[in-house]
Amino acid sequence: QVQLAESGGGLVQAGGSLRLSCAASGSIFRFNTMGWYRQSPGKQREWVATRFSTGTTNYADSVKDRFTISRDNAKNTVYLQMNSLKPEDTAVYYCNSGLTWGQGTLVTVSE
Repeated sequence: QVQLAESGGGLVQAGGSLRLSCAASGSIFRFNTMGWYRQSPGKQREWVATRFSTGTTNYADSVKDRFTISRDNAKNTVYLQMNSLKPEDTAVYYCNSGLTWGQGTLVTVSE
């Protein structure tokens, strides 16, 4: 059974950067799509970014031009590089592939 495990969250000041990692237990060559989602307190989980096996990427308007999703198939890992972070980016970030979700990693952005 494939499992996803996120890491890299933490506390950062507004304007700072973080890179999240999502390690897959099995080969991600089989994954057609890898994505990142986030959930802020009191809000529904929202989509952040997707990377298809073709290399095409899509981003939510709220993170476009600040976040970058990438994948390293040799390491079975997907990344989310987050720059120019804002307090409203504070959330638990989840990695996703199909029906599989990671446990989440908390990102807190202070003023």
